[in-house]
Amino acid sequence: MEQILRIAIAGQGRSGHDIHANVLRKDPRFKIVAAADALPERREQAAQEFGCPVFESYQEMLDKGPDFDIFVNATPSRFHVDAVMAAVKRAKLVVCEKPSAPTVEIFDNMVKAAKENDCILYPFQNARFAPYFRKMKEVIDSGVLGKIMYIRSNWSGFGRRWDWQTRQDQMAGNLFNTGPHPLDHAIVLFGDAYPQVSAVLDAYHWDFPGDADNLVLVRLTGDGPVIDLDISSMQAYKIGTMYNVCGTHGGLIVDGNTVKWKYFDPEKAPKHEFWQPWSRNREYCSEQLEWIEKEWTYENKDSNLNGFEQIVTALYSDVYEVFCNGKEPEVKLDQVRRQVYVLEEAHKQNPLPVKPLK
Repeated sequence: MEQILRIAIAGQGRSGHDIHANVLRKDPRFKIVAAADALPERREQAAQEFGCPVFESYQEMLDKGPDFDIFVNATPSRFHVDAVMAAVKRAKLVVCEKPSAPTVEIFDNMVKAAKENDCILYPFQNARFAPYFRKMKEVIDSGVLGKIMYIRSNWSGFGRRWDWQTRQDQMAGNLFNTGPHPLDHAIVLFGDAYPQVSAVLDAYHWDFPGDADNLVLVRLTGDGPVIDLDISSMQAYKIGTMYNVCGTHGGLIVDGNTVKWKYFDPEKAPKHEFWQPWSRNREYCSEQLEWIEKEWTYENKDSNLNGFEQIVTALYSDVYEVFCNGKEPEVKLDQVRRQVYVLEEAHKQNPLPVKPLK
């Protein structure tokens, strides 16, 4: 019989209720034993749906709540660090929503506190488990595309917002909010080195009082492929596909749930002698390569766009194996540290004016 892990969830908003609790309550390997939220109507809903005690704050839940194994930190972004630092003293494993931390120094302090309290820190990087990303990485790792030179990642669209996710004082903005997903992919694809970061962040919120970034362009260079990330809210016309991967022997794109790639076999490619000193007969170089083209589509097995529930379930399956069987986590802390480094560098390069709330 599988061990049932007891879960305490801090926060019952979009993430705590609609993502974490929505998956955990359906999984027989987990049992929600406590929940916390500042809003009384959310506490009442949690008590009814989960049949567990509820608390006004994560600290009250830690002080007065029942015993639990895993603490899910789904508080608003500005509370992530403080909640982790408090939870590692009681939990055996802490799942922390993104962004994990605003700076590398603070992230290192969180990791240190977790180790000192014999607690596992598991950043909630659920996009790592997206079927399309697993497939594109499988293709890249197979080597058929050759050396990967350039990757363009476009997570943009057009949308106005008028909530806390537009405020710097809430540790918000597109880079902190959406950014950790494509950045997690980028760090994995870039490799083990720390990239050089060049970023442009800007903010325009029409007549709303937002002041955090909603135009985000980040370029990573160095000992890995050049990677461009576009994470903006002002792209009325989509620029290309979600991913475009360029290698020396071919390329790959991701469009929705579909991954397409094409490549040639260098052993079967035409052989040429280098023209020197000039072009031969004023010709341009031209050849016919024998392209191999393939396509893979993730078949949704439920009504969730891109199999979102399966992605979260896959992450919690990894959490379960880490907790119960000592598995190496799929999401590694050194990878998340490099992600936090990019977040910090991008914000350092682009200090934005603070707009006071009236």
